[in-house]
Amino acid sequence: MTQRLKLTIRVLVEDTIALGPGKISLLESIAQNGSISAAARNMGMSYARAWRLVDDMNRCFTQPLVLTASGGRHGGGAQVTEQGKTVLAIFREMEQEARRALLSGFEAVRPMLRERPAE
Repeated sequence: MTQRLKLTIRVLVEDTIALGPGKISLLESIAQNGSISAAARNMGMSYARAWRLVDDMNRCFTQPLVLTASGGRHGGGAQVTEQGKTVLAIFREMEQEARRALLSGFEAVRPMLRERPAE
């Protein structure tokens, strides 16, 4: 069957996306790699874009989700804060709960869907 369900959750503060799938993936990548540049590289994203996304997230929350240290002799880096880790866990749980809720409705609608749109 070609029908499918696509769920995308975004949390906005005014018009700024505080959280969404891309920002959550970036947070996870920063947690794994310990730097914004390595996280961006692994995601195929420019460092400038990754930095903007981190800045957006940090500006939208009461406490930063990512802390950074400037480079130098011992190198720089970034770490996801405790609040960032909490936000990650909550967002992933939100996705799971939303997916469960939508699946039952989708299964009810699915028999009424065509294989392909009518011409």
